[in-house]
Amino acid sequence: MHLPCNACKKQPATVHMTDITPQGEKRERHLCETCAQKEGITPNAQGAVNLNQMLTAFIGGGKVTAQQIADLRCPKCKLSFVEFRNNGLLGCPCDYDAFEKALVSLIERAHHGASQHVGKTPRKIDRPRPAESDLIRLRRDLVKAVDNEQYEEAARIRDRIQKIETP
Repeated sequence: MHLPCNACKKQPATVHMTDITPQGEKRERHLCETCAQKEGITPNAQGAVNLNQMLTAFIGGGKVTAQQIADLRCPKCKLSFVEFRNNGLLGCPCDYDAFEKALVSLIERAHHGASQHVGKTPRKIDRPRPAESDLIRLRRDLVKAVDNEQYEEAARIRDRIQKIETP
């Protein structure tokens, strides 16, 4: 069965993609090689991709070989790493342990070198300065001290807040 290209409607589709929206809906796209290249989807003009090179580069420059990736499988849900890569969804919580070697480098790439979630800040807003985060913590401590009727401690915290706030 030959599907026509969704973009040009002339050539047969040779590139087939499934996108998953944030709502979890699947959207299939079928493109010919020319239209895929125009959209920047194929990595080179010949369309030939060395799967081993691609997986090695994707996982982290040789930390895990393509064969090791192909052999990874969750002992609980039996999901293979290749299946995870194809559908983009893990099968169960045990997959994080089963795919740890491959996932750590993916997480590090997504979090600019950190292997744990580091959060995001809006691009237009500068990161909070240490004084700002100290103020937030101190104000919380002040409310807590007043609630616990520790007025001397509250006065010390108030003085520290004033010291930080005055330039």
